[in-house]
Amino acid sequence: MWSRLKRWFGSAFRRSRTINNEPLNKVSLVVIIVIDIFILVNVFSGLSEIGRWPLMASESYPCYQDWQIYQDPQLRKAENQAFKLVSQAVRIGMETPSSFLSLTSQYQQSQRDRLGSASPLCLQYAERYDQITKANYSNILVSINQKQATINQLEAENQKIREQYDSSLLEQIAGQSRDQAITDVGADQARQKLEANQATIQTNRQAIAGLEQTLITQPASRSFLALLADRSQFEQVAQGYQRSLFWYPALQLLLQIIFLAPLLAIATVIHRYAERRDYGLLALLSWHLLVIFSLPLLFKAFELLRINIIFNALSQLVQALFGQLLFLVSYLYIFLIPALGFGIIKLAQAWIFNPRIQAANRVQKSRCIKCAKRLPAQEAHCPHCGHYQYIECHHCHHLTYQYLPYCRACGENLRSPQS
Repeated sequence: MWSRLKRWFGSAFRRSRTINNEPLNKVSLVVIIVIDIFILVNVFSGLSEIGRWPLMASESYPCYQDWQIYQDPQLRKAENQAFKLVSQAVRIGMETPSSFLSLTSQYQQSQRDRLGSASPLCLQYAERYDQITKANYSNILVSINQKQATINQLEAENQKIREQYDSSLLEQIAGQSRDQAITDVGADQARQKLEANQATIQTNRQAIAGLEQTLITQPASRSFLALLADRSQFEQVAQGYQRSLFWYPALQLLLQIIFLAPLLAIATVIHRYAERRDYGLLALLSWHLLVIFSLPLLFKAFELLRINIIFNALSQLVQALFGQLLFLVSYLYIFLIPALGFGIIKLAQAWIFNPRIQAANRVQKSRCIKCAKRLPAQEAHCPHCGHYQYIECHHCHHLTYQYLPYCRACGENLRSPQS
C-alpha cells in the first residue's frame, strides 16, 4: 500500500513539472507557480464569498439576543431591561439623523441578495422598536438625564465633604475662620449639608423612577414590551434560532462543495481530453487546476467531520453514557477518523483502484496497465513508466495480460489455485 501511494505521489509530482515527459524550464515553472497562486487565492476567495451567502442564525433572527435577555426574569428585574431597551430606542431617535436606516430597514438590508430571510417575528420586533424611535419621548429621557446628572454631582459633593471632614474638624478646633479654611464646608455644617444633599438625591431618584415608569407606559413602549413579554412568540424565535444555528455550518459547507464541483468537473474533462490528444501544455495546466481545486475540497472533507450534525450526535452519545464528560468527544474523533480512513482505503482498494478492474479497461483502450498512458501496438514495456505488461500462462505458457482473469491464448482461468 505504501509503495503504491509513493508511486502515485511520484506520478502526480512528475505530471506537475513535465510536458510530454519533458521537464519544464525554470521560466515556465515560475509562470506555472504564479498562475497556481493566483487561482488558489481566487478559489479560496470564492469559497469565502459563497460561505457568507446564507444568513447566519444571528442574521436570520437578529432580535433573539435582546429578546432572550428580556425573557430572563433575573436580568429583567436586576437591570430594568424594559427601561433599558426603550430608552435605547429613544436615544437612537434623538441622536441619529433622519437619513439613518431604521432597525426594520437594517434587518431587510442584511438579507438583500442573500440566501434566506429575516424572521417575520424579528421584523415585527423591529417595527415596534422603530415606533419608539420615531415617537416624541425625548423630553422624558432628557429630564431623566438631567436628574441623573444632578444626582452624580451631589454624590461627588458628598464624597468630597466626607474626605475633607477630618481637616475641617481640625480647623474648627484650631479656631480658624472660614475665610482662611482650605475645606469647602465647615465641620459644624458638614452633617446638615450631607443630609440636605442626600434628601435631594432621594427626591431625584424617586422622580427618575416615576419618569422611567412614564416612559415604558407610553403607547409605543407598551406595544413593544408586550411583544417581548409574549412567551409563545419568543419560543418560536428561540426554536428558529437554534435550528438555524444547527444547520448553518452544513449549508455553508454544501454551498462551498457545489462551488468547487463544476471547477473540478471542467478541469477533469479538459485534462482527459488533453491526454487523449497528447496536448502536453494543456494537460499540464489542467492537471495543475485539478490539484488546486482538489486542495480546498480536502479541507472541506475535514470540516465535514466537525459540523454540528456529527458533533452534536457524538456529544449526545457521550452525555447519555458518561454524563458531562464532553472531553470524551475528542477521544471519539481520534478513534473515528482512523476507522473512517481504514474503511475508505479498503473501499478504494477493492473497487476504485483495484488493478484487476483497471486493467480490463486499459487493455481495451490499448493503454499501459500501470500508468494508463497510450501504448504502441504489441509493446511489452511501457515507454512512459517501463512497466512490463504481460505474464506467462501457467497452462499454455504463452504471454497474456497481467491482472486479467483469463489467458488470451488458451482461455485458462488464471485465478485458479494452480496460478
